[in-house]
Formats: sequence, structure tokens, C-alpha cells
Amino acid sequence: MTSATANLRVVLVDDHQLIREGLRRAFDRAGDIEVVGEAASVADALSALDRLRPDVLVTDVRLPDGDGITLTTQVRASNPAMGIVVLTMYAGDEQVFAALDAGASGFVGKDAPAEEVVAAARHAAANPRAFTARDLAGAMQRRMSAPAGPKLSPREREVLDLLVDGLAIAQIARRLYISESTAKTHVANIYEKLGAGNRAQAVMAAVRLGLVDDAKRR
Repeated sequence: MTSATANLRVVLVDDHQLIREGLRRAFDRAGDIEVVGEAASVADALSALDRLRPDVLVTDVRLPDGDGITLTTQVRASNPAMGIVVLTMYAGDEQVFAALDAGASGFVGKDAPAEEVVAAARHAAANPRAFTARDLAGAMQRRMSAPAGPKLSPREREVLDLLVDGLAIAQIARRLYISESTAKTHVANIYEKLGAGNRAQAVMAAVRLGLVDDAKRR
């Protein structure tokens, strides 16, 4: 599809080139969407958005110099009409609500079919302020029925998930592109909020308070 016949202009933001190439091919096959730009970081994304003025931004959550949720908040503040689709491999309820609160138009897990990402982009262009996500109704029901507990930040939830997975501090730091001292600070904050003295107690508290996705419990 050429730019002369495409209707929607999209910018892709992901630090993995293979992911961007796969998405570009999916959008090319769609017939009505043109990928006009790509970026691998928050800084490059902001530059591309300012220069290209696309209809839709499709962004990963984890980026080398920041995260897609903060990028979404920043873009939404200055571009109320732009469609924004958050794409992530960590599609838990907290990530869904973080994207919703940031002003995203849609949320898609990276394990979803490419057609779902294309459909989310079309929805985002047509309804930039109407949030959509798979199992959104289920996530809202789980939030309403979940026991009250400490409020963790989106980053602390990411660190908690990795703690539950058994990753060491150094591994968590590398996975989230943060320093080990920053990772230690997040872990200390999580322990304090959960009233835990070590990792095992933190994991048990997280499970008891419903802070761990069902998939991780199994």
C-alpha cells in the first residue's frame, strides 16, 4: 500500500527492530495504513511525532530511556486527537489500567495476533479517547472485587512481577533498563508497602492481596 492510498499514518515505537519490522509488515498488509516512522526510544519517538504528526502512535511499554506509559501521558497532554495504542508483553490488569489512566486509546498484548494490533490502530484513529482492551470488562470486575491493599506504582508492580518470577536484583535492573541501585530502591519500597522483610514474605503478601496475576500463581 502506498502513501497515496493509505488513510491512516502510524508511528511505531519499540526498541526491538524485529518487532517493528513485524508490525510494519502487518500494517502494510492492512491496505489502509502506512507506517510513516519508527523509533526505538522515548526521545526518538517524541522527535518523530513532532516531525511526522501521525494519526496513531503504537508504543511498547518498556523502552531504553523511559516507558511507553509515561510517553502516552506526555503525548496525550499535547495531542488529544492522536490515537495511541500501548503494546506490551506484560498484559496484566495493572498494565491495562496504567494505559487507561495515561490516556491510551487501546492496549494489546504482544502475544495477540497482528490483526488485533491493526484493529486497535483503526479504533484508536477513529476513537482516540475511547479505551479498548481485550478482557477489559474482566479486568474491571477483578479490580472491583479485589481486596483492598497497598498501592504500588506501575514500576513497582513491574518489579514485583519480576520478584515473583525469581529474578535477582541485577537481573531486574537489566530487564527494566534501570540501575541496580534504583532496582534496590523499588524493592525496598515494595517490602515496606507490603509489610515484608524479605522476598518470600513479599511474594506471599502479594498473592494474599491479589497483586499477582493468576497466571503467575500457577
